[in-house]
Amino acid sequence: MTSALKTAARRNVWVLTAAQSLGGASTPIVISLGGLVGQRLASDPALATLPVSLLNLGLALGTIPAALVMRRFGRRPGYLLGAVLGLLSGLIATFGILQGSFLIFCLGTGLAGFYAAYVQSYRFAAADSAAPGESHKAIARVMLGGLVAAVIGPQLVIWTRDALPGAPFAGSFLSQAALAALAFPVLLLFRRPPPAAQTHAAHDADRPLFAILKTPSCALAIATGVVSYGLMTFVMTASPMAMVGHGHSVEDAALGIQWHILAMYGPSFLTGRLMARFGKPRVAAAGLVLIATSAAVALSGEDIGHFWIALVLLGVGWNFGFIGGTAMLTETHTPGERTKVQGANDFLVFGIVAAGSFFAGSLLHSSGWRTINWWVLPLTALILVPLLWRSTRAAPLSQRQGEN
Repeated sequence: MTSALKTAARRNVWVLTAAQSLGGASTPIVISLGGLVGQRLASDPALATLPVSLLNLGLALGTIPAALVMRRFGRRPGYLLGAVLGLLSGLIATFGILQGSFLIFCLGTGLAGFYAAYVQSYRFAAADSAAPGESHKAIARVMLGGLVAAVIGPQLVIWTRDALPGAPFAGSFLSQAALAALAFPVLLLFRRPPPAAQTHAAHDADRPLFAILKTPSCALAIATGVVSYGLMTFVMTASPMAMVGHGHSVEDAALGIQWHILAMYGPSFLTGRLMARFGKPRVAAAGLVLIATSAAVALSGEDIGHFWIALVLLGVGWNFGFIGGTAMLTETHTPGERTKVQGANDFLVFGIVAAGSFFAGSLLHSSGWRTINWWVLPLTALILVPLLWRSTRAAPLSQRQGEN
């Protein structure tokens, strides 16, 4: 790769990192406040977490359309469309709060999910732009944007929650719209990856999708991602309301979510090295153990320290479990099968995540915070057992290339 191409590739990566910092902050704002605003606006308390659930549903439903838009028109037009959706989502949610309309507010948070479907693909664009053999570094740099977003989102909740008199939290969603507007000129700087940086997957043995999904290795990889991401969202959706319900402040709840999201992305710079040394199944299994440990901490008390420690453990557990499961998935398909397998994986993961967030609100209302955490233990055990069995068979990374 020439010096000019390397410079162009680095430029794209830093543009995407900046865009991730802005776009990635939208989700923490909705997660921190969606349930609390829902409690104020919903006629039925069981519907309080519906706004957060619609965020996840929008992400699940938006993944495939976003991919089709970017395939047809290119990444930059797709990302600019995503930023427009992010701007509209914040404005609509703000208007819903000002009007006291739960329906309009939910429309705004659902639209934020479609924006998130574009934001979550920034890391793939970074990998496409990177020099050969440098994709993992490019992804790590974009993940740095996730760390910045984890700080920006909750801090905006604290600084702007009362910015509009008589409308608590409306200012926070207005700031969400402002972040999407700021992302627009940043994304205009993105350029099509240089030809030398683009790769074309070999078509190899292109098996039917169902034939791939039903193989034990692929099914376990997807199940690991589904359980890791699903349980994380299940618990995180209910956490802000549980903290406030147990006498803690909105600021404490927002900071708890901030530490949780920092814990989600912070270990990413080490996760790859850990997988190279100990194997992907072992790292994924460690993630599930940490998720179960977070539930045990939450069950041991209801002080703010219990909530925060549980959320940090939940975040690190998600990182190991979800990234480990994703890495395991790459060993189950050929390059030619990559798109459809990864697309099916994302649809299943985010579909289950949406269902889990819907269930969290009604379960918190009907049975309480402790019941939510008791559910975590058997579900982690269900996947942990086959993961531990597989980890005993895991060979060094160099011997596993091309397996399955």
